[in-house]
Amino acid sequence: MLLFPAEPFSARTPDEAYRAEQQAAQALDLPTALLDFESLLEGDLPRALRGVPAGEGVAIFRGWMMAPEVYGALFMALQARGWTLINTPAQYQHTHWLPASFHHIADVSPETKWVPAVTPEALNWAEVDAALRAFGAGPLIVKDYVKSRKHEWTQACFLPDAADLDHAHAVIRTLAERQGRNWQGGLVLRRFEAFGALTQHSRSGMPLTREYRAFVLDGQPVVEAEYWDEGDYGAQALPGPWLSVIAARVDSRFFTIDLAQREDGEWRVVELGDGQVAGLPERVDPEILYAALAQRLAR
Repeated sequence: MLLFPAEPFSARTPDEAYRAEQQAAQALDLPTALLDFESLLEGDLPRALRGVPAGEGVAIFRGWMMAPEVYGALFMALQARGWTLINTPAQYQHTHWLPASFHHIADVSPETKWVPAVTPEALNWAEVDAALRAFGAGPLIVKDYVKSRKHEWTQACFLPDAADLDHAHAVIRTLAERQGRNWQGGLVLRRFEAFGALTQHSRSGMPLTREYRAFVLDGQPVVEAEYWDEGDYGAQALPGPWLSVIAARVDSRFFTIDLAQREDGEWRVVELGDGQVAGLPERVDPEILYAALAQRLAR
């Protein structure tokens, strides 16, 4: 069963952002159901699942990100109805929170350090400064355990020089304030690496690089796509064997790998993500993803 979020205040209508995906699944005769996502976030599981029939088998959620504890509650509630989400709560957190799986990609990903903090207010600034000093000079990217604010590039994402602590504090505080209740896990600091340039984002002005997203099911990439919908990627071939080696390291049935090629030609993993809450790039026809899922799961 494919589970999609319903439009807020309209439990029988799929969320507009996922309508095309639900239609693609239905065109392939895959069973679908709608989840009241707002009720899920409020902890009202019976109301959240009132549109989900009892059944038996594997369920795949395709929708908005949620905190690991919310996913755990959803997992248990669906099990009571006979459905088992494709990833366990531990597997969800494994790829959803960068520090949980970073050891699998540390050799192929930018240098990364993190400072745990349940809320932005709980950040230990002495630990933040120690992490910044460990990088020395040079540019960094800042984010929480899940999300950056890359479309607010200069204000809340990019540090031109880790050694400039005053500026680093200002950017990190802006990130923390704007994440607010959506903050997850703690602060992540990542060495900035120069990937192949693509263009500048038409609205935010953020520099875009040639990033790609691969959806992986049971250790095998099933969809590989250009990440951004702007710019000319050209005829770049992805490193299939290398990607399969990385995919085999990860403890998850369904997840994503974001990757990019550095200016020196070396391929790097940008980050991992749970395949259920990772966005499908706009350049991909949803039927390609759902046909791949249907074929694999039928086996």
